[in-house]
Amino acid sequence: MSQEVVGDLDLSVSYVLKQVHASMRAAMEESLRPMELTVPQYACLELLGRNSGLSSSELARRAFVSRQSMNLVLRRLQERGLLARPSQAPHGRALPSELTDDGRAVLRHASAAARAAEKELFSPLSLERQRRLREDLAECLAAAANSE
Repeated sequence: MSQEVVGDLDLSVSYVLKQVHASMRAAMEESLRPMELTVPQYACLELLGRNSGLSSSELARRAFVSRQSMNLVLRRLQERGLLARPSQAPHGRALPSELTDDGRAVLRHASAAARAAEKELFSPLSLERQRRLREDLAECLAAAANSE
């Protein structure tokens, strides 16, 4: 039985993507730490800032975390007064979440910090090369979604 070989990791696009992801995550963690936010908490705030009223399940899916993890994220953000959730679901079982005024204020600072971390990481690339990279990766995602 022959075994498939990944090959030279230095030539693997996916390996470099993983390294970039890890580097971006570390930079974001560092920039969000003064605000006492984790990356999943920031992602949750960002998603709610753009789509108020999302359920825990939808937030989990869009933030790439489990539903259980998202429930912890939501609970912590609610305890800090950054988001509000009704005690009972208005319809069905989903509890829609909304940012509070404090949540919107924290989100403004967190977004600026996250954007600064991203700018720093991608600063070796011109704006045109960043645009091309974003478009190329989006094309790969679209092809993967179409094959599912």
